[in-house]
Amino acid sequence: MERFAWKATIKNGKLAEYKKRHANIWPEMKQVLKDAGINNYTIWNTGNEVFGYFECEKGIAYAEKYQADSPIVDKWNEYMKDVMLMEMDPQTGAQPKMQQIFFLA
Repeated sequence: MERFAWKATIKNGKLAEYKKRHANIWPEMKQVLKDAGINNYTIWNTGNEVFGYFECEKGIAYAEKYQADSPIVDKWNEYMKDVMLMEMDPQTGAQPKMQQIFFLA
């Protein structure tokens, strides 16, 4: 199991809408995440920033590729672009990966 973290910025005045959309996430989007081997997925917020963390039971490379190849993820990203700013990694097509600095097991 590998861990993955990402961050993004919520556009001014759009935090409530961001939260609303995630409270009503599409069932097909949830299924894509599960099929990508993603679990224990959490998104945190402070100010206009969000931080996401998930675990990849099939590995990060698999999760990145599965999401990058998914038309559902493309549709979700299009749906979310009016409320958030996130530049995708041009090499993986997925969220830019944060580098782990510390881990306490």
